[in-house]
Amino acid sequence: MGEPVEATTASSLGPDWVRGEDGLRYRRAARVVVLDDAGRALLVRGHDADQPERAWWFTVGGGIDDGESEVEAALRELREEAGIALDPADLTGPVMTRSGYFHFFAETCRQDEVFFLARVPAGIEPDASGWTDVEREVLEGLAWLSPVELREQPLEVFPTALPDVVERLASGWDGTVLHLGEEHDD
Repeated sequence: MGEPVEATTASSLGPDWVRGEDGLRYRRAARVVVLDDAGRALLVRGHDADQPERAWWFTVGGGIDDGESEVEAALRELREEAGIALDPADLTGPVMTRSGYFHFFAETCRQDEVFFLARVPAGIEPDASGWTDVEREVLEGLAWLSPVELREQPLEVFPTALPDVVERLASGWDGTVLHLGEEHDD
């Protein structure tokens, strides 16, 4: 897809979203698949402000700030969104990539994502006190979910392959970066 170009109109998404050559809002993002000793993934439950009746689960993470590396962004997002402070040596990967296309704040967006793996002991309680005002509007909570629980619960999960990815990573990462390609939420 084309490279981003200068944003020409304001957006509710925030300043890190620029208008791409394809006309869509675009950003690069770093995400973390956080697994505990029980093989559960720490996920965020959210919804679109324009579609509050539709909710989904997704991994911790967000946009990469100017001058920030993917690892730095992943660690910052993990600290801000879940209250978990780790060091760069605590991340493995990247273990997965994806281009997500989704509808959010009444816009169709594209987010190129790189995913890292972090392992933490069971019993860590996430803390949402670092959420921004915008996150408080659209995020509903954090939870530890097993692959079975992810498959059985009624909400959408992004990326859709996440239950399989969690199972695969729980037994150890083989060094292969999984490229999920493009995924559309509609």
